[in-house]
Amino acid sequence: MTEEVVRLSATAKGLLDQVNQIFPGEVMVHFGKEKAGYLLHGQATRDAMGSRFLIEVNDVTAPDYTATHELMHMLMSMSGFPQIMFNLSFGDEQLDEQLMIMATSLYNAVAHNIVVAEQRKHDLITPEVSEAFASGIAHTLTPEGDENDDQAALRLLTLVDALAFYEADEDKKKYLARFRKDYPIAYAGAKNLYDDVTKKPVDSPFAMRRAIVKMFKGFDAQMKAWGMPELHSNEFATLSSVFSARQLRMQVRQVFEVFHSEMKDKKTGERAYVGLNRQDHQNGFVIAIPEEVTGGSTEWFKQLYDMTVEELFDSIAMPYSMRDTEPTADEA
Repeated sequence: MTEEVVRLSATAKGLLDQVNQIFPGEVMVHFGKEKAGYLLHGQATRDAMGSRFLIEVNDVTAPDYTATHELMHMLMSMSGFPQIMFNLSFGDEQLDEQLMIMATSLYNAVAHNIVVAEQRKHDLITPEVSEAFASGIAHTLTPEGDENDDQAALRLLTLVDALAFYEADEDKKKYLARFRKDYPIAYAGAKNLYDDVTKKPVDSPFAMRRAIVKMFKGFDAQMKAWGMPELHSNEFATLSSVFSARQLRMQVRQVFEVFHSEMKDKKTGERAYVGLNRQDHQNGFVIAIPEEVTGGSTEWFKQLYDMTVEELFDSIAMPYSMRDTEPTADEA
């Protein structure tokens, strides 16, 4: 019996070509042999290999969906949409890893508003894909009891993402009714969080960053309401900034507050200095005092605060994006 060879469809091949026109190297897609029958976001990996970048689709339940999903994430990161980075550590590798996974899941739940909408435009999300996605949720989560248990945070993360996926699905009501029945507590929390985060369209780098910050804060508010540990992603995760031309010319002191965190800088192992955006209190950069600075650091901080935002971000090679318009008073 001849083994089935999985190949990219014309639509997926077109997206791969689009990514390769921008990527400074070559992006390749390779398909594995597993076929679970359900969809999970972890069924593909992205790995850099010198100038080449490999997307490995390990599970071919829905190869075009999974491959284009990864390609869309790459395309967004190369098109000025905010990136998430982890430059801080609590000194506990297992805790750091858990927090990174959860913060990235929240980040992706926002990004998927754009990714999934684009996939739907190209008919890459079929009824079969929608059913496989729901099967993946059932595979991941256990049904709820009368009270929250140790899966509460995972259910909330998973269902917020599911709401983004099914937002424009023709069978949306069917799937949401299923989630509401199996996970009533988490579904109610996820619905409130998703509705709050998407009050304004997520359709630009600035809008996506604003929504991610709201997602981080809203998730912690729900955890607190349930009497569970908060993630503090607003401080732990570094989110790349989206500046206007005027903001780039402003002094660092006008846009950021730099404080000495209890966490450590991953690179130096020393206590980290974190730049929190004054408007939304999101970690926008992590910086270390240069080794050549001896004695007191007062003068170094003065020089840092006196720099323009553009000068600082260029000096520490911190990526940022530009927006065409100046922020309004209600855009915090």
